[in-house]
Amino acid sequence: MTRRLIVAITGASGAVYGVRLLQVLKAMPGWETHLVMSASGALTAAQELDMRRGDIEALADVVHSVKNIGAAVSSGSFRTAGMVVAPCSMKTLASVAHGLADNLVSRAADVVLKERRRLVLMVRETPLNLAHLQNMTAVTQMGGIILPPVPAFYARPTSIDDMVDHTVGRVLDLFDIEPAGLVRRWEGLRPSRDASDAADTAL
Repeated sequence: MTRRLIVAITGASGAVYGVRLLQVLKAMPGWETHLVMSASGALTAAQELDMRRGDIEALADVVHSVKNIGAAVSSGSFRTAGMVVAPCSMKTLASVAHGLADNLVSRAADVVLKERRRLVLMVRETPLNLAHLQNMTAVTQMGGIILPPVPAFYARPTSIDDMVDHTVGRVLDLFDIEPAGLVRRWEGLRPSRDASDAADTAL
């Protein structure tokens, strides 16, 4: 049985997360991706990755115009496993938090929330002002998951690709998808090289 996941790319820095998510899911049997990309998302991807809109759209199974409020993903009767906004701009976060549904990204997110499906927002901004924090709280209270793309240094990344893969893998964990080798799992503290380190930790 094919399962569907909506992937949105909006105009925050970090287009690589959405692109990598599409690449990984393309190689996963039984998954169908539905891409919605804003104009700002496409612009950011061009700046950061030298990728044209068509290059990114080719990674998805189905592409929807951000202006098409009548698209399949705008209805709760269209069954999906949920939605990931990668990256999620503060404008998109605000639209979701306040239920504006003013384009297909925020409308699809609104549908995912109302149907009690999984919504993951990879919010990208720093520092954060009070409006950002309040909007994150509002989405969390509605059942969404706020997942800033924060690198896990315990995984000992040696490249940007390592950090991106680990974060994308943690996003996919939320949908019970585990591509081999993407996430280095925490297995507890390694034995200390220095006995004094162990003593300090015990304190």
